[in-house]
Amino acid sequence: MNLLKTTFMAALLSATAMTASAASLKIGLESDPDALDPDKSRTFVGRIVFTSMCDKLVDITPDLEIVPQLATEWSTSEDGKTLTLNLREGVTFHDGTPFNAEAVKANIERSKTFEESVRKSELTSIESVDVVDELTVQFNLSNPDAPLMAQLADRSGMMMAPSALSADYANNPVCSGPFKFVSRSAQDKIELEKYDGYWNADAIQLDGVSYVIIPDSTVRLANLQSGDIHIVNQLAATDAETVESTDGLRFANITGLGYQGLTFNLNNGDMAQNPLGQNAKVREAFDLAIDREAINQVVFNGLFKPASQPYTPNSPYFNPDYPVIQRDIEKSKALLAEAGVETPVKVQLQVPNTPVTLQLVQVIQSMVSEAGFEVEIIAKEFATLLSDADAGDFQITQIGWSGRIDPDGNIHGFVTTGAGFNDGNYSNEKIDELLNSARTISNPQERAALYQEAMGIVAQDRPLIYLYHLGWLYGIDEKVQGLTLYPDGMLRLEGVSLEN
Repeated sequence: MNLLKTTFMAALLSATAMTASAASLKIGLESDPDALDPDKSRTFVGRIVFTSMCDKLVDITPDLEIVPQLATEWSTSEDGKTLTLNLREGVTFHDGTPFNAEAVKANIERSKTFEESVRKSELTSIESVDVVDELTVQFNLSNPDAPLMAQLADRSGMMMAPSALSADYANNPVCSGPFKFVSRSAQDKIELEKYDGYWNADAIQLDGVSYVIIPDSTVRLANLQSGDIHIVNQLAATDAETVESTDGLRFANITGLGYQGLTFNLNNGDMAQNPLGQNAKVREAFDLAIDREAINQVVFNGLFKPASQPYTPNSPYFNPDYPVIQRDIEKSKALLAEAGVETPVKVQLQVPNTPVTLQLVQVIQSMVSEAGFEVEIIAKEFATLLSDADAGDFQITQIGWSGRIDPDGNIHGFVTTGAGFNDGNYSNEKIDELLNSARTISNPQERAALYQEAMGIVAQDRPLIYLYHLGWLYGIDEKVQGLTLYPDGMLRLEGVSLEN
C-alpha cells in the first residue's frame, strides 16, 4: 500500500511539474539582444524582450493607434509646449517600489543625460520634467513635438525602477511589466517569470517566458518541429511552406513598418577613407548594381517588398519621385568611370552572422561584382556588429530598422547630425532643418512635404540605401492560443496561453 501510494504521488508530482513547465512560453529569437537597458538598447530582438518585461507610458493597438498603458490620460497645451500625463494608480516595479511621477521624471532625465543613452535624440524637445503630484507629471517642451507620443510608446517610454538605475542596470533590469527578469546566458537564452504584482495580472495566463537564441533559421525550425520552442520569430521565408504543411504548426505573417538596407561610413573614423565613403557617385554606382526584385525572389520567396526609401508606397510620407531603383549595370560602370576610381573597388561589408543575412549579402556581392566592386564579407555576432558600427569600425554595414508608427522614427535618428543611429556620421544642414522642422508640425500634409523633400536629399547623398520592406514571418505551435500580431513586430503576451 505504501509503495502504491508513493508511486502515485511521484506520478502526480511529475504531472504537476509537466503542467507548470508547459505554462512557460519558449520563443526562438534570431539573434542575441544587446544591453537589456532601454536607454542603451539598439536591437529589434531586445525590444521583443522588453515588451514582456518593461511597460511603457503608452502603447499601440494593432491598427497603430496610441492607447494608455502606464499613463491613462494625457493632454497638450494650446501652444504644444506642455504635455501633461496622468499615471495609473497602484503600479509597482518588480522590486516592489512604487511607480509614480517621480519615477517618470527619473527615467526621462536619465534617458536625456546618461552618457551611453541612444534615446537622447528622441527626447530632445523635453527641456524639463515637473512632478505635479504623485500621479501627474508634466513635460515642458522647447517646441511642439509631433512624434513624442510615438517615442513614448517605445523604448523612450519604458519605465525602469529608479531604485535599480545604474550603469550596470542591464545585468539586472527591473521594470514594471508582466514578466520580471530571472537570468540571462549570453548567446543562449533569457528567462523571465510572471510578476504576481503586475497591475494587469488577470490578462497574463503564462507562468513565464524564455527567449532562446538560435541564429540558424534551420535550427530554429527544427526546434519548433520538435516542440522545444513554441514560436519562431523571423521564420525564414523558405521555411513558410514547411510550417504550413506540418501538423500542429501554423504559419503567420504581417506587414511591418521598417526596412533592411546598407549604411555607408562617410565620416566615422579612418574606415571612412575609401571611395564609397568619400564619393556619392561611387555609392550610387553600388546602389544601381543591385537588383532588389531578384533579391526578394531568391532570398525571400517573394514575401517582402523591394524598397528605395524608408516608407512603404501606401504611406502618406512616401516620395513618389523616388520609386524602387531598377538595376542598371552600364550606368553603374559609367558612374565609376566619372568618379575616376580604380576598379575593382575593394570594400568590406559587415553583416550579422545569420544564414539569411549571409545569403542576402552574398547575392549582393555577386551582383555588384559585375559593375566593378570587390566585396569582402565580414560576418559578426549582432551585438558586436552594432558596437563596431557605432565605433566606426566598418565601411558598409548591413543593418535595418523594425519601423515606427510615426515617420520621424524611420529617418531622423539615422541621417540628422549626431543622431543616435547615424553610424556613418552623415551630416547635411538642410536635412537637419527639414527633419527638425517636421517634428514641430502636427498637420500631416505639411509634415509629408518636409519628409518627401528630405528623402530627395537622402536619395542624392546616399548615406544609406534601402533594400526591402520587412514582413514579420512566424512559425507557431498550435498550442499557442490568443496571440495577436502587430505591425511593429512585438510579441505582446496579454491573453496568450498554452494548451496542454
